[in-house]
Amino acid sequence: MQNELKKQATVQIPLGRLHRFPGHPYKVEDNEEMEALAESIREQGILTPLLVRRMEGSETDYELISGHRRAYAAAKAGLETVPAFVVSLDRNEAAIALVDSNLHRERLLPSEKAFAYKLKAEALYHQGKRSNLTSAQFAPKLATEQIAEDVGTCKDTIKR
Repeated sequence: MQNELKKQATVQIPLGRLHRFPGHPYKVEDNEEMEALAESIREQGILTPLLVRRMEGSETDYELISGHRRAYAAAKAGLETVPAFVVSLDRNEAAIALVDSNLHRERLLPSEKAFAYKLKAEALYHQGKRSNLTSAQFAPKLATEQIAEDVGTCKDTIKR
């Protein structure tokens, strides 16, 4: 997806047309860090475009995949539009991208990680990522192993 984004131009999207991803597991807090981000956006603009997908059945509304904090800070900074990459992802692909784009953050609450892992496991399950396993009862185990591999931790940590 990174190569796809490098080739794609950003579009300006009105903040009122952005909608939170259902089940978004990360908190967007209005604290000192948010104020610093808003101030940076006032001075320099948004340096990294948001990642969005079109909402089903709409030509003008978008679901926010990556950039919830930047969108909030942009609103605080008084911006009316934000730069974004519009990608064609189904809900499961978008959920995986959302989780993967946020797990690198330094300060994630254990509850945020847990909800993120659950969201990704469900998306992987719905995509049918079960390799040669034929029974649906084994899908959560495989999703857990895949997530553990992706984040570089043991599968028992993911299960907990």
